[in-house]
Amino acid sequence: MEKKPYFAVLLRHSIYAGMFLLSKAAFDGGMNNFIFVFYRQAIATLFLLPIALYFEWKTAPPLSFVTFAKIFMLSLFGITICLDLQGVALIYTSASLAAATINAIPVITFLFALLFRVEVLRIKSIVGLAKVGGIVFCMGGVLVLVFYKGPQLTFFNNHHLFSIHKHQQNPLRVASSTQTWIKGCFLMMASNTLWALSLVLQAFVLKSYPSTLLFTSLQCLVSSFQSFFIAIALERNLDEWKLGWNLRLLSVAYCGIVATGVTYSLQTWVIKKKGPVFLAMSTPIILVITTISSALLLGESVSLGSGIGGLLLVGGLYSVLWGKNKEQKVNEELKQIDKECSLPVR
Repeated sequence: MEKKPYFAVLLRHSIYAGMFLLSKAAFDGGMNNFIFVFYRQAIATLFLLPIALYFEWKTAPPLSFVTFAKIFMLSLFGITICLDLQGVALIYTSASLAAATINAIPVITFLFALLFRVEVLRIKSIVGLAKVGGIVFCMGGVLVLVFYKGPQLTFFNNHHLFSIHKHQQNPLRVASSTQTWIKGCFLMMASNTLWALSLVLQAFVLKSYPSTLLFTSLQCLVSSFQSFFIAIALERNLDEWKLGWNLRLLSVAYCGIVATGVTYSLQTWVIKKKGPVFLAMSTPIILVITTISSALLLGESVSLGSGIGGLLLVGGLYSVLWGKNKEQKVNEELKQIDKECSLPVR
C-alpha cells in the first residue's frame, strides 16, 4: 500500500518528461508552437470538461462575473502566455534544460507567497537561513544555465529518433544556438515565473470557487480560445494547422490528454496521500528521466553548464523544501502544546 504513492509520482514525472520530449520533437519537426498550444488546450478541454460536469456540476457554486474575470486572467498569464513562452524557449534550447528549470518553480512560488504574505520568512532562524540559501542556490543555477555552457557531453548517440530533415526544421531552430540560447533560457524562466505566480493566485480564486475539477476545465476552455486567437494572428497558413496521423497529432494528444488530464488526477491523489512537499521533493526525477531520454531519443548533448545549473537548482529546491517542512513540524508541535495547555485541570 505504501509503495503506491511512489509509483504514482514516478508515473507522473515520466509523463512530464514525455511531454517535454514530444513537444521538443514536434517543434524540431517544424510545428508552429502557438498552434501546438491551441490544439493541446482544446484537446485537454474536450477530455476534462465532460468529467468535471459529471462529478461537480450539481455541487459547483454559481460562477460570478468577478470570478470568471479572475479565471480569464489566470488562464491568460498562467496557461496561454506561459505555454507560448515555454514553446519558443524549447525551440531555442533543449528538453533537458526545460526539465532542469522546473525545479525553480517551487522556489519562485515561495517568493511570490512571501510577496503576498502567505508565507513568513524568519532570517535569524535555521529554517529561514535554509530558505534564503535555497533562493540563492536557485538564482545561481539560473545564472549558470544562462551564461555558461561549457563543453558538450554527448551520450549514447547523436541521432534524432524522428529523423528531422533540414527542410522540416522549425525556422526559429535554424538560427545559431549561441545567439538563441540565452534568449531561450530567459523565456523559459519567464514561463516558469508566470506559472509560479498563477499557483499562488489560484489559492485565492479557489476560495470563492472550490470546485477544483471544474475550475481546471474552465481554465483549459478559456485558454483554448485565447491561444486560438494568438495562433491565428501569427500563423494564417492553413497547411500549418493540419495535423494528420503523425508526430504532431501524437504530441498534442499526449500533452492534452495524458500530460493535463492524467497527471492532474495523479497529482491530486499523491498530495492527498503524502502531502505537497513529498510531490515537490520528487521533482528532480523529471530532470533525470528527461536528460537520459533526450540523449537516447533526440540525440541531444548536455552541456557542462546545464549539468551544474541543474544541480544548483535541485539544491535550491531541497533547501527551501527542507526549511518549509521543518517549519510545518515546529508549528504542529506548538499547536499540540497549546492544545494540551488549554485542557481543563482535574
